Amino acid sequence: MIARQTRSVRRLWAIAVAITPGVSACAAPSDRAESATGARSATEMAALPWDSVLVHARGTSVLWRMWRGDPAINAYVDGWVAPRLKSRFGITLQAVEGQGAELVNTLVTEREAGRGVGTASLMWINGETFAQLRRENLLAGPWSGRLPNAQYVDSGSAIIARDFEQDPAGFESPWGTVQFALIYDTVRTPSPPRTVKELATWIHAHPGRFTHDQAFGGVTFLKMLMYALGGGVEQFQGGFSEVKYIAGRDSVFGWIKRLSPDFWRGGETYPPDVAAMHRLLANGEIDFSMSLNQNEVVTKVRQGVLPTTARALLLRDGTIANAHYVGIPFNAPNVAGAMVAADFLLSPEAQFEKQRPEVWADGTVLNHVRVPGEWRAKFSSLAQDRYALSPDSLRRYARPEVAPMYHERMLADWRTMIRRATP
Repeated sequence: MIARQTRSVRRLWAIAVAITPGVSACAAPSDRAESATGARSATEMAALPWDSVLVHARGTSVLWRMWRGDPAINAYVDGWVAPRLKSRFGITLQAVEGQGAELVNTLVTEREAGRGVGTASLMWINGETFAQLRRENLLAGPWSGRLPNAQYVDSGSAIIARDFEQDPAGFESPWGTVQFALIYDTVRTPSPPRTVKELATWIHAHPGRFTHDQAFGGVTFLKMLMYALGGGVEQFQGGFSEVKYIAGRDSVFGWIKRLSPDFWRGGETYPPDVAAMHRLLANGEIDFSMSLNQNEVVTKVRQGVLPTTARALLLRDGTIANAHYVGIPFNAPNVAGAMVAADFLLSPEAQFEKQRPEVWADGTVLNHVRVPGEWRAKFSSLAQDRYALSPDSLRRYARPEVAPMYHERMLADWRTMIRRATP
């Protein structure tokens, strides 16, 4: 916390804490830097009436750092969200590439360079990055509880309320949910394996037909193996444990080492990401792809990336589900515009649009019971897509993320194991 705060800022901080659910009085605001034009901090902006926030945001620009690796997501943000922010709120939205460690490194560099005002006002973040940003005091807040559309969020969902076991504490706002699923071709694999044990048997019986990617989805698959082989997610909840991690990691790596000779290309190389996995599946080189979005098969079939006979598969041991969020950097040049953009992303209209299978098919963070009546039927209609998994199955097999250190360590140790194993 900055040592010298004026009494007025202290009063504003107290007000912000009072209006932001789940934020303790000892939480420290990390966005004291203000621009020469008098831009307000996030805690100050959160204390204003929403009409005042809208006034501050009008006529401004918001630079949003986000993952830009999927054309469908880019089209949703650039072609649907941005024009509406412009026409309704006078905000010019510019989405640029930036994710994970890159976000953290950029903000650390700006802070060390003494830049009181940075470049980005909004960031797409997940639990691993959120933990790193909070450790370095690089996020502004609290602010997200002040958003008018936050009233519709499914706050009773354990997947949304805890980000990799962390309390968002008003420093990030949810805007989508996903659940891991395997993807297979029902013609080539009419009777797919349904458990981790059955998957191992299938891989050994079909050499060269299975693999996983090197990116976030692949590490999520490894963590699912850790849950399944280690007695369930409950064994790893409650914060990071070195002892539990080592035991879980060794079980996963033992599973991989036994089966990797039967992996695609003998386990000597792995696809870089899920897009490469989809291409291998479509080309007939492997029989399973995977995705952290259970609905990705819906959009990829419609786009012609995957065959019409492709379907998603949930393993009965459980599949990891999580939410993604947006945050505001500590040195954001346009806090008001970022808050208005985040609020619009939470609106029933924007949440419905991005969940449409022909758009993105990203899961909503809203509770359908809480949204206005005209939107309830619209959301319900989306669950009836013939390529989509049933909501009941998703709930039954959903497993939460555990502390982010499990993800960080699993990724680093897996890469080390692969390097050592590769001739």
